[in-house]
Amino acid sequence: MNRRIKDFLTQNIVTIVFVFLCIFGIVASKQPLPFIAKELITRIGRNSFLVLSLIIPVIAGMGLNFGITIGAMAAQIVMIFGISYGLTGFSGFLICVIVSTPIAALFGYITGKVLNKTVGQEMITSMIMGFFANGLYQLLFLFLVGTVIPIGNEDYLIPGGVGIVNTIDLKGNLMYALDSLWSLKLPVFLILLGIIGGALSIYLTRRKELRVSKVKAYYYLGMCLSMIVLAIVISATNNFYKKFDIPMVTFLFIALIGLFNIVIFKTKVGQDFRTVGQDKHIAHVSGINVEKRRILSIVISTILAAWGQIIFLQNLGTLNTYGSHVQISTFAIAALLIGGASVTRATVGQALLGVILFHTLFIVSPMAGKNLFGNAQVGEYFRTFIAYGVIGLSLGLHAWKTFKAKQRKDQVDLE
Repeated sequence: MNRRIKDFLTQNIVTIVFVFLCIFGIVASKQPLPFIAKELITRIGRNSFLVLSLIIPVIAGMGLNFGITIGAMAAQIVMIFGISYGLTGFSGFLICVIVSTPIAALFGYITGKVLNKTVGQEMITSMIMGFFANGLYQLLFLFLVGTVIPIGNEDYLIPGGVGIVNTIDLKGNLMYALDSLWSLKLPVFLILLGIIGGALSIYLTRRKELRVSKVKAYYYLGMCLSMIVLAIVISATNNFYKKFDIPMVTFLFIALIGLFNIVIFKTKVGQDFRTVGQDKHIAHVSGINVEKRRILSIVISTILAAWGQIIFLQNLGTLNTYGSHVQISTFAIAALLIGGASVTRATVGQALLGVILFHTLFIVSPMAGKNLFGNAQVGEYFRTFIAYGVIGLSLGLHAWKTFKAKQRKDQVDLE
């Protein structure tokens, strides 16, 4: 029993630490819970899609894909030109998604081809490729647009007619293009989620081939019933939570990408991803085209990142031409790792838990820093430090576990 507890703590130490950090931050910030909850719901809808785009490369043995920055650039290229030519509303959103898909697929294919040349160094290579792509992106929007490449609306050009302005306001064109389609109040949303989740939990207990234990299914059922009870309590009392609007279409998109990440690993392609991630030699012997599967995982991740960036920006309402894409890979990867994922293993549940913990800390840290140290900027520094620190810690733990596993294998070989 002690061994099992020790293993659980070792495997989930990062998540456990962040749970306590979030609790401490909430108390220290002295911010009202309704405000934190409302901000958190907004950030979950804004960021979850990007974090979920990281899962497939992890399972396929490509590690943490810093190259999702390149997918974000593909999305922003399409959005900037689309807005300049008058794209608005949900139709404009869909056009951006459709047009960005082949561009992101091409970028992902090139990235995957390069990563296949640097086996074992995929993470640092994808990071450097992001920096390189950012240079080309800057060249495009600072020097080529307005000279070689025309733009639909010259109001978006820097005075002088060359280059795109630093900030583009999405209000009146793509702002809330997805979020505003359909929304529900929080109690109604919880009841709906509880009923759907409960029905799914009962279904899972009856399908043995899905390999879900009854204990886990009943645990999910209990959570769903708790949501329904919570919704009834909120509805029966006069509090702020009754006024919270949940953007249903945005959360539906998140649910679909989560379901996609689960279902794909039950297919032949998904099993190939898993086999390649576990052992490339065995995958090759089994007849799997290892290089093609690795490239495909990056292509899918890059396309999903492009879609995720469009969802992110339509919710944010502002497009920073030269900065919106810069840190998305760092923050998305940090959120995934905080949820309990590693360089070689990631799940949808870990991704969503990570988004909740990471962004809870983002919300409360400025005020916590101000209350504790008299300076809100301390909290800003702390959360940036956390983003990079958790990535460094995860990579260090991965290297340590790999070293220990090699030591144990060498000992067995000697015996």
